[in-house]
Amino acid sequence: MFPKTISLFIKGILMGTANKVPGVSGGAVAYVLGFYNELIYSFQKINSKAFGLLFKRSFKSFYEYINAKFLVFILGGIVFSYFTVSRVLDYFLEHQELQVWSLFFGMIIGSGIYLIRKYPNWELKSYVSLLVGVAIGVAINFIEPSSENHNLWFVFFCGIIGVSGMTIPGLSGSYLLMLLGNYVFLLVDTVNVIGNVGLELLSFNLSVLEESTSQEYLTIFAIFTLGSVTGLIFFSKMLAFVLNKWEKIVNAIIIGFIIGSLGTVWPWKNEIYAEFNGTHIVDKYNQKVIVGFDKYLPDVTLQHNIIAIVFVLTGVFLVLGIEYYSKIKK
Repeated sequence: MFPKTISLFIKGILMGTANKVPGVSGGAVAYVLGFYNELIYSFQKINSKAFGLLFKRSFKSFYEYINAKFLVFILGGIVFSYFTVSRVLDYFLEHQELQVWSLFFGMIIGSGIYLIRKYPNWELKSYVSLLVGVAIGVAINFIEPSSENHNLWFVFFCGIIGVSGMTIPGLSGSYLLMLLGNYVFLLVDTVNVIGNVGLELLSFNLSVLEESTSQEYLTIFAIFTLGSVTGLIFFSKMLAFVLNKWEKIVNAIIIGFIIGSLGTVWPWKNEIYAEFNGTHIVDKYNQKVIVGFDKYLPDVTLQHNIIAIVFVLTGVFLVLGIEYYSKIKK
């Protein structure tokens, strides 16, 4: 029992870390690691019947009905990753950006190969659905990012959209937040401030709650969380319905999404910044506003590109190696 809970917690950490990276889908992690269906069906159990059991104080029935042990450890791992592992990831994205993107790019290739092999006996409709998923995944790459918006209703909407990466494999919630203009504000600045507030509270410094900055970000965090919970319930119900009704088609579209997201995490790219009269536009944090990416083919004669390709291959073999190990274990 104990190792299983630790395994769930680690899976949650991996899922949360993937959610933090624009272009990488936490749902894809759940899909590849084999707990995606349980995740969706557990989320859809958060409904009126569950709240009815809670109001009747039937806590044990409520706990079992929503598969609480599974959700607590998965969500606990996700939250834990936002304040720990994802900060380490932020550091490497800043200092070793090419290698990080290359590793994720390779892992997505490996995931695509693994998932296609996982579902045998493909039919014509499966291939068509796969192409539809790829097309949608590729099309998302051509959407230009918006500017940052602190309106609470928009933050709530970002919560709904941002959580989509947990429920729809291949669709990166972080990347969608970047397109909406609120990635840095919500997943970097807000998370960092809330993390610092938490550390201050652990040291019994309650005065931090009286600071206007803390109050502002706590409100933002609460609204964003509420939107995320709403999105989880909505998307999980929708996906549980379509998986039950059109499982093969939905699985093919999901695999297409994952393959289509390769363009989003293409390692060799330069950021394009917003300009006005030849001067870069910056936000209130003095950070340049990104409006797109200029992607290019690497010069394979350069050492740093050779290293990046090695990271791509490492990512591919890492995923396929885990698959091979799982088969041996079974």
